[in-house]
Amino acid sequence: MQNQKLILFDFDGVIIDGINEYWYSSLMVCKIYLNSKLIPADLNINMKVSNTFKEIRPWVKYGWEMILITHEIVKDNKPLNDSSKSDFLKNYQKSCQDLLAKNSWEIRNLQKWLDKVRELQISSDYDKWIKLHKPFSQVISFIKKLQEDGYKIGIISTKNKVFTSKILRRFNIHPELVFGYEEGKKVDIISNLVEEYEIKGFIEDRRKTLLNLKENKKTSTVKCFLADWGYLKDTDRLNLKKDIILLKLKDLRNLLANLN
Repeated sequence: MQNQKLILFDFDGVIIDGINEYWYSSLMVCKIYLNSKLIPADLNINMKVSNTFKEIRPWVKYGWEMILITHEIVKDNKPLNDSSKSDFLKNYQKSCQDLLAKNSWEIRNLQKWLDKVRELQISSDYDKWIKLHKPFSQVISFIKKLQEDGYKIGIISTKNKVFTSKILRRFNIHPELVFGYEEGKKVDIISNLVEEYEIKGFIEDRRKTLLNLKENKKTSTVKCFLADWGYLKDTDRLNLKKDIILLKLKDLRNLLANLN
């Protein structure tokens, strides 16, 4: 299948803006599953997305991390807020691990609960759940144009594959390949794909993921694009390696020529 041209896309932050869904679902986990005595008993799961949550989002890699962040934001004494977030982010991974240990939570349970509240929302009010996701219309149009021109499309998501596929179908996107978090790290998925397809590009909004791709021998030649419209830190756009291209939404229409 090496003659089949494949374009890869990250999902949340590249194809859709899912910040509202992550916040809402994380609140539901806090209310239903965490059994935490540190959050208000009358926690309102319809509350507006916290600005602190939005600003921390670019550091997040996996969905379960958002539950930890949300819990700290809504706790009675509000330990994570606009004033304290810089300390939390100085060593983000350690901060998350410390919270796991402090609360005796396990990653697999947090992720399982996140999936369960999504299943609950889908079964009770599917349209409401879908509307929490805001598509980037330019990206959707670009994907359809690529397919018209004979490219295969692959989506690599940190959401569960089932949920990712439901959202894609609602926005009338039908990729040839969809991978969820349960199928492993993105660099490993792409390492396998390079053996079967001619990968013409990967569009992702997490700079570290693209750097990992470039540092891996099997994937180092994959053309990488950093999505300027995604969940980026202020520093992500600075001093990019020459083989990682900062891509803006307005540039999508001209990208086809650069892929060949």
